[in-house]
Amino acid sequence: MKKIDIVVGARPNYIKAFPVYEALNKTGNFDLRLINTGQHYDDNMSNIFFRQLGMKKPDVDLSVGSDSHAVQTAKIMIKIEKEFLRKKPDLLIVFGDVNSTIAAALTAAKLNIPIAHIEAGLRSFDRSMPEEVNRILTDQISTYLFTTSPEAEKNLLLEGKIKKQIYFVGNTMIDSLVKFEKLFNCSDLLIENKLIKKEYILVTLHRPSNVDNPSKLKDVANSLNMISEKTEIIWPIHPRTWGKLNQYKILLNERINITKPKGYLEFMGLQKNAKFIITDSGGVQEESTYFGIPCFTVRDNTERPITVNRGSNILVGSDFTKLFDVIIECGKKEKRRNLLPEKWDGASSERIASIIINNIL
Repeated sequence: MKKIDIVVGARPNYIKAFPVYEALNKTGNFDLRLINTGQHYDDNMSNIFFRQLGMKKPDVDLSVGSDSHAVQTAKIMIKIEKEFLRKKPDLLIVFGDVNSTIAAALTAAKLNIPIAHIEAGLRSFDRSMPEEVNRILTDQISTYLFTTSPEAEKNLLLEGKIKKQIYFVGNTMIDSLVKFEKLFNCSDLLIENKLIKKEYILVTLHRPSNVDNPSKLKDVANSLNMISEKTEIIWPIHPRTWGKLNQYKILLNERINITKPKGYLEFMGLQKNAKFIITDSGGVQEESTYFGIPCFTVRDNTERPITVNRGSNILVGSDFTKLFDVIIECGKKEKRRNLLPEKWDGASSERIASIIINNIL
């Protein structure tokens, strides 16, 4: 029986990996091992992912924890090399663009273990983003490349990959949304904050370029304060960002409802029931496209252009002073038509399993 190691390291990885693990496990053809690097620790994984959603707990937990990019990547490589040498997998599957992705892939490549990269070919063309570096390098050393959208294949071909390595399968994160959508519920949170479905804006901002700089953070607060005068806001905020707001004595309007970060089910409920979303997250751009909720992405670029071309995503740029006018103008228009991208149908993982059985192992 062929052995496959599946590596995850952050909460979004679980969402992408779980349906792939299930689809491969269902075939009965493989000896599967789920390895969690522990790059991010999240209580919500233990309480929600494993108990409520029935996701498989990792077979191996490396528990590397947070650190600088170099130290964290090095720790993962040292620990995961021992696991690869012990188990000698026939295939490694990695997801996305986090440090765990490149660390596991680089270690496997030097041990001559074939690598399958799911979510390959996404490009923001901004190498100042650590995630972009991780994406490019992982694709270069991967043997098999599974893409979520047609433009990803073009990026890979331009970078020297060959067509027979590339498989357009769709988005495995959407598989999880389809499977669990009936469980998405934020009713208690809306009652607690006196918010009404489809009459609030959800804010999710985490990139250092937006929240770590005092001047930028003031622009963020000023824009959100103006927007909240028209529509109430809920912002599940990271404690570090909340600390910086207090440190720099930046005040938020009382119509901005600050909460602690939310678990998967509750946060998906907030997205599904929002009027608009303001974000700098890649995953939220995809999730809002699935839900058909207008999403304003405060970045100068996106590695997911299909969410702009076919979905509900609007790339605003990084100048928060323009955000108020963009949202007001959008509110005056009819809701733009949302076309769900090709193969974002909940069956991507089944396609991946079929390809691995018929073309790879």
